[in-house]
Amino acid sequence: MKRAIFIINPVSGTGRQNEIEQIIRNEMSPNHWTTEIIYTEYPGHARTIAGASVGNCDMVVAVGGDGTVNEIGSALVNSDTVLGILPIGSGNGLARYLGMPFKIPRALQVLNYFERQAIDTIKVNNFISLNVAGIGFDANISHKFAKRKRRGPIAYAQLITKEFTKYKSTTYRVTIDGNTQDWDAFLISFANSSQWGNNVKIAPNALIDDGLIDICIIRDFPKFTAPALLFNLLDQSIDQNKYDIVIKAHKVIIEHEKPMLGHVDGEPIFLEQKVIIEVLPFSLKVVIPPDHLKQAQNIFSPIIDMLPEIQVIKA
Repeated sequence: MKRAIFIINPVSGTGRQNEIEQIIRNEMSPNHWTTEIIYTEYPGHARTIAGASVGNCDMVVAVGGDGTVNEIGSALVNSDTVLGILPIGSGNGLARYLGMPFKIPRALQVLNYFERQAIDTIKVNNFISLNVAGIGFDANISHKFAKRKRRGPIAYAQLITKEFTKYKSTTYRVTIDGNTQDWDAFLISFANSSQWGNNVKIAPNALIDDGLIDICIIRDFPKFTAPALLFNLLDQSIDQNKYDIVIKAHKVIIEHEKPMLGHVDGEPIFLEQKVIIEVLPFSLKVVIPPDHLKQAQNIFSPIIDMLPEIQVIKA
């Protein structure tokens, strides 16, 4: 028997937490798993629960969005306790990269199989990023969005539209594996996986287990070229835009005349005038879909995703 702890963020994503709890209890195999479900009560609580679970269970499952995944995963770094993801957020960047299903019973089927992969994580000063971190425009949006009561992709898009015309690029001194250059940048992303979320890919060729960070620098650009830049993000060709440069690196140092706003996996953080970004190779174990489920998902997911979820009540 293995032990799994499901940590549910009651304010994340879909607002279906009570239903999700019942599906978890129905779908997790009682022959292989003992299951405990805990609800978070305050910001940072998921990290505390996950940290206390290290060594006491086989898998800690983040039931929520990118922020919940970050809290839990960062507490499991350099341990044998495995991160599972039940994606119910709005972006779900890491879950999408790993190929996790978004229908809850299918995601629980993946967790039951318990196939694991060791992945890299990124250290940004004292913070840990599992997916994508950064400074600049996206960090500015992260900080402003965190203060808003309205959530969801529509509210997020409205905020981006409002802030885009006002935001000005700034100059950073960037040292990549010992080579220093000043960049006038709109944003700088530190990508472990390929996407922010919702299949918006800032680093199309990033690999989560190559021991490298993809440093994506979007240089200052004329605002009228923004539609082309957005198209490149959506069709996975941002690295071909003339205002974007992607460099693979082990270690990056970024310096600025003022303390910087940043984000890790979409969650706002405050940084000093000097930021050190390093890769932590193979530092986190995560559950991934087995090959046969990946193949089935690739074939049938366009049809399945259009169907309502059917809950099977087990005796």
